[in-house]
Amino acid sequence: MESINAREAKNGFGDVLLKAQSGPVGINKNGKPVAVVISADQYSKIEALREELLNRELEKGLAAVKEGRVRDGENVVPELRARYFDGSS
Repeated sequence: MESINAREAKNGFGDVLLKAQSGPVGINKNGKPVAVVISADQYSKIEALREELLNRELEKGLAAVKEGRVRDGENVVPELRARYFDGSS
């Protein structure tokens, strides 16, 4: 990924947009990465992947509920407190 400093990005924003059509462009400020410019197409693909992942996880959760592989929060929270705060197992 090509990276440029924020001043270069500001002064050459049109060029940044053109470069982003072929790949991500990193923007650094004070030598540290602060942003990445990507094409609208790349952004759409990322969002579609995120939605697909979320839907998969929701389906797994619903399947767990249907199969009875869930626990009541009233029981789980005290067990977690005991395990992680009281030092018991």
